[in-house]
Amino acid sequence: MHAWEQIQITVDYIEEHISEEIRIENLAKLASLSQFYYQRLFTRLVKKPVMEYVKLRRLAKASVDLLDKRKRILDVALNSGFSSHETLTRTFKDAYGMTPEEYRANPVWLNNFVKPQLLLNYTLVDENVPLIADGIVLEITRRQVSSSQFFIGLTVEEPINGMPGGGETGVDTLGKLWDTFHQRKSTIPELKGEGDELGVAYTGTKEGYYRYFAGAEAMSNKTLEGYSFWELPKGEYIVCSFEGEDFHHLIMDTVYKAHKYLFETWLPNHKLHVKPFAAERYTSHSPDTTSMEIWVLPEVLE
Repeated sequence: MHAWEQIQITVDYIEEHISEEIRIENLAKLASLSQFYYQRLFTRLVKKPVMEYVKLRRLAKASVDLLDKRKRILDVALNSGFSSHETLTRTFKDAYGMTPEEYRANPVWLNNFVKPQLLLNYTLVDENVPLIADGIVLEITRRQVSSSQFFIGLTVEEPINGMPGGGETGVDTLGKLWDTFHQRKSTIPELKGEGDELGVAYTGTKEGYYRYFAGAEAMSNKTLEGYSFWELPKGEYIVCSFEGEDFHHLIMDTVYKAHKYLFETWLPNHKLHVKPFAAERYTSHSPDTTSMEIWVLPEVLE
């Protein structure tokens, strides 16, 4: 068994027993490792210490359960592995800057640490060959765009270390950006009626920051006052298509695993360099949407 497989066993165990007491010695035994080596290997592969990871996954579960107002906050706390209402409140406020009661009264998108699927770090597939892992289906293909495509939307600039899925907790400003765009979308006459939606991460204007565009396909390259404009240039793109269980899992979990696989595993192993943007392409943000794509454009090296 590979080392990553031993750690994945314990990652899966943590998820399945998140409401119970979790002890490092039991996890180490499950992985057939000493406590010392298990903790070192876990931190190396998951990028978080064991108990810090457990806390972050408990917060992720609590943030979902709190949206169900039929559940008492004490029950949410206990079912997420927190010892009391007070412990959940303190931990939740430290992570997100608000109490569970405040979040429940005014729900916002939150950044949570995504459960890793370590298989994606060590498995390479050829183009046009689907990869199935932990309920995710990924496939890498090539797509030719013969002429530029145009999009109108909104843009925000944020610290790189606060990117959703990167491990930092807090309010997800990209979710807020999409909400704002969708509130205005019907008032933008330049948009195509059935055009795709596009989210693009690209280089920021200052060190340590990135910009993110959220918008939809436009009929022309006409700019619009008060909105941002994005041109998807012609060329042959590498496209990572993927599916999730439902729309919530797609945008809050699967998309980050797909990004990680594409940029940290697939592209480096194929020795490919891409232009400094990554475009997330959706048919829509409808609750029925369960698939999307990440588009990147390879650079032609002289």
